[in-house]
Amino acid sequence: MAQPRLVIASVAAFAAALCGAAVAAYAAPANEVTVGSPPTPFSQNKQNEPAVAIDAHDPSVVVAGVNEEIDMESCAAGDPSTCPFTPGVGVSGVYFSFDSGTTWTQPTYSGWTARDCLGPAACTPGVGKIGTLPRYFEAGLVSDGDPAVAFGPRPGPDGKFSWSNGSRLYYANLTSNFSAVRQLETFRGAEAIAVSTTDDVRAAARNDASAWTAPVIISRQSSTTFSDKEQLYADNAASSRFFGNVYTCWASFRSNSHGQALPVPLMVARSSDGGRTWTTNQLGPATNNGISQQPDGCVVRTDSTGNVYVFGVGLRGGANLELMYKSTDGGAHFTGPATVAPVVEPGVLDPAQGRPVMDGIAGARVDLAGGPNVDIANGRPSGVGATNEIFMTWSDGRAGLNHEQLMLTWSRNGGTSWSTPSPLSLAPGDRPVYTAPAVSPDGADLYVVHNSFTTPYRDNTTDPRGLVGEVQHADVVNGVPSGWTTLERTPGGDPRGSSTNSLTAEFLGDYVYAAATNDRAVAVWNDAHDAGVCPSVNAYRDSFYGGPAAPAPDVLGTCPATFGNTDILGGSYPDPTP
Repeated sequence: MAQPRLVIASVAAFAAALCGAAVAAYAAPANEVTVGSPPTPFSQNKQNEPAVAIDAHDPSVVVAGVNEEIDMESCAAGDPSTCPFTPGVGVSGVYFSFDSGTTWTQPTYSGWTARDCLGPAACTPGVGKIGTLPRYFEAGLVSDGDPAVAFGPRPGPDGKFSWSNGSRLYYANLTSNFSAVRQLETFRGAEAIAVSTTDDVRAAARNDASAWTAPVIISRQSSTTFSDKEQLYADNAASSRFFGNVYTCWASFRSNSHGQALPVPLMVARSSDGGRTWTTNQLGPATNNGISQQPDGCVVRTDSTGNVYVFGVGLRGGANLELMYKSTDGGAHFTGPATVAPVVEPGVLDPAQGRPVMDGIAGARVDLAGGPNVDIANGRPSGVGATNEIFMTWSDGRAGLNHEQLMLTWSRNGGTSWSTPSPLSLAPGDRPVYTAPAVSPDGADLYVVHNSFTTPYRDNTTDPRGLVGEVQHADVVNGVPSGWTTLERTPGGDPRGSSTNSLTAEFLGDYVYAAATNDRAVAVWNDAHDAGVCPSVNAYRDSFYGGPAAPAPDVLGTCPATFGNTDILGGSYPDPTP
């Protein structure tokens, strides 16, 4: 799908030199994470929204989760102007690395699939090869993406957690019912949160579905509940009072309250038995109006003593804020929300989508660009040497459209106070959309990954647009990051080559991700350099903005073969200042 990585390395260095950024000489070039997906057809070539985790007990082991459409039907199946999500087919992809994130493998399991529906006949999905989480079809469920991954210690026969027992991988995602028949529903509601685990990642990487547990639904559901945007973290510092606990947060969209606003509370679930059973709590009220909205785009983390922190972007008194809840008793009770920093959500409302965009009309939605991403120097895996400093990044629009900033703040006292948010220095023209920090367990090194648009907002679909991925590093001295260098800058591509399955807009998902040890970091991000831009799709998209009426095009008949071919790239970066 991607070009040879030596080519990428040289182009990346050249692009960085043009914009004045220094690429560290030791840095390995970006590698494709989504190695199993084909370059064509759409939407089997579409991946986005990556997450990544490093096993703190064995840092050579890295896992990534991605929205993965490898098992969907081709647009050529049936009506060639439609590219649907095939009913019952999952999209929660998983990828493994056993060399610290340098190379990747994608396992193949068995489940409900449409990957052989290549047309022209209408698709008839069935049981066959899948590149996503196994055991969902057998459980009457569909894996629906929004991946979140974390490693924690494995419990022993006595139920006590210890790294000497080995590691357990947790994978949280959205899930829906396989059957639309109410009597056959596995749970109530539209979308739930489910968690799968494995204690044998090497067997899981070798296509062994039995290495995974059956998914456990952890969200409380009603007939009108849509659970969304979950994040997951395991208490991975042996010094913690709640070592081994696992926490998941998400937004719970509920029934329309007869014109009184849609209630959307922030939910948190915790497990103390390795993910087998879960206790769910609601944090704060469910209010959702123009004055008060609960934190969305949540992130959960733990420090070396077991304190739990949940962050999100919400509304208080009509002002957008980064907010924080905190628990000192293993997630049983939380205080907050406390204000971390003000936020100006980036982007402008797209009149056709009804959602914010940054790169232009029919652009990729950026609802959660202003949401926080967070990491804590908690001393994992032992907790020894932890500074427990908290770092947060987000994309901010306070300087106006086309001048978005990557904001950074930190706290050295458990979230009691925070540094004044400051923008990172980026290449001229970079407009950050999704960001993520990763701090080394000892708090000495900070890494930040971001996807950024490189062109101003376009009021048409014909002018080129740019999207890049970049990884930066800073030393943390006396709690303050300094000496920023660029470890990676990919040549990028044109995001117009990405697409929703409806073809009406671009699509990049909602986040990028990074993780770090004391020796290196691994980062993953969205990439469009192999995505072909399609003039007929551009014209179709433009027709929603007052242009001449245009029918949905025959995608494979009129577009480049690589239209929609978005990938996940990743890099493994040794500490440049050991």
